[in-house]
Amino acid sequence: MVNNISAGADSGTDAEVLSFTLGKEEYGISIQKVQEIRGYDTVTRIANAPEYVKGVINLRGIIVPVVDMRIKFNLGTPTYDEFTVVVILNIGHRVIGMVVDSVSDVVTLGAEQIKPAPDMGSVVDTDFLLGLGTIGDRMLILLDIDRFMSSDEIGLISKMAA
Repeated sequence: MVNNISAGADSGTDAEVLSFTLGKEEYGISIQKVQEIRGYDTVTRIANAPEYVKGVINLRGIIVPVVDMRIKFNLGTPTYDEFTVVVILNIGHRVIGMVVDSVSDVVTLGAEQIKPAPDMGSVVDTDFLLGLGTIGDRMLILLDIDRFMSSDEIGLISKMAA
């Protein structure tokens, strides 16, 4: 599976990335995976779901599982305020919600701005990292959101939503 961010890095073309924050770090995912961005609203809890699965929402007739990335990445107790958003993703013909602290902007990264992720201890398993994007003094941790959301652990979400 070729992700648009890595394709941009390999082919010399620009990659558009949605940047968002979790705790003090800034992350990025391919904008092509984003369906919409919504304010955080109450979710319906699902019994026996992992803690990071906040529950489900009804999005115009589609039941969408919602994953709180702060809980998943063990970034402390999440607080929900006016900046908290749910990024609605369309991954592999599935719709999934991802709770983040805030959305920053959409940035365009050239191939020269995308560096390989260092192999070191990280909150995020390096299997899910595409690299690091640099924009001036900003650094974005580029997530392979397809791989992350379809991993064995998170992949249970699609079964719950079915």
